[in-house]
Amino acid sequence: MALLVFSSIGSRSRITGLLLCILSLVGGLAVSASAASSSSSSSSPFDVVWDVAYPHQGKDVTKRIVIRVHPEWAPLGAARFRELAEKNFYKGTRFFRVVPNFVAQIGIHGNPDVSKQWRDNKIQDDPAVPNISNKRGTVTFAKSGENTRTTQIFINFSDNGNLDSMGFPPFGEVVEGMDAVDAINQEYGESPQQGIIQEQGSRYLKTKFPKLTYVKTTSISTSLLSEEGSPASGKDEDDL
Repeated sequence: MALLVFSSIGSRSRITGLLLCILSLVGGLAVSASAASSSSSSSSPFDVVWDVAYPHQGKDVTKRIVIRVHPEWAPLGAARFRELAEKNFYKGTRFFRVVPNFVAQIGIHGNPDVSKQWRDNKIQDDPAVPNISNKRGTVTFAKSGENTRTTQIFINFSDNGNLDSMGFPPFGEVVEGMDAVDAINQEYGESPQQGIIQEQGSRYLKTKFPKLTYVKTTSISTSLLSEEGSPASGKDEDDL
């Protein structure tokens, strides 16, 4: 009888061990699947939608710009832009540097405290990818030297292939709304001073350059089937 009890205990022990092995295997598969899904998501194209305001054309004039991000073009740049988009960083920001036939630049937050948080949060450079160039409509991070990209980006008005060899790899392209890009107010050129924008934010720009084009709302979508993300939440542009 004692032997039978011992055998029963041994069997239960083996069954318990088997169950633990199965659970461990299932858990491992789940983690692997999650990692694979995350990897796939980070490498898949996605769209960022900007509804843009044009004060120089009228109080209620808005147009839409859709930026399609291609992580394979510039993985680090794409990841940073996604991070910023998910945080609604560009909502309320203004195109403060607009050079005709060259670029429209944006990316200094209207709240100086937010700008300060990102100022030294730099990412490494991405290597150039063959056949990916700063063509009209492509979107690229601005920088002041090697490994200095933070939040500022520009949209190319023209084919600017000379930037390719200078370390400016595009990470996305405008797939809808190039007419809206061309309509960005150019009257102030490069007059807004970046240092003052960093210190005073939208207060400086509203006072000195009231008709700058700005991003009114943003959304992000991982679907390329015309399904848009929800409008970004947070403060309106006028609260910045």
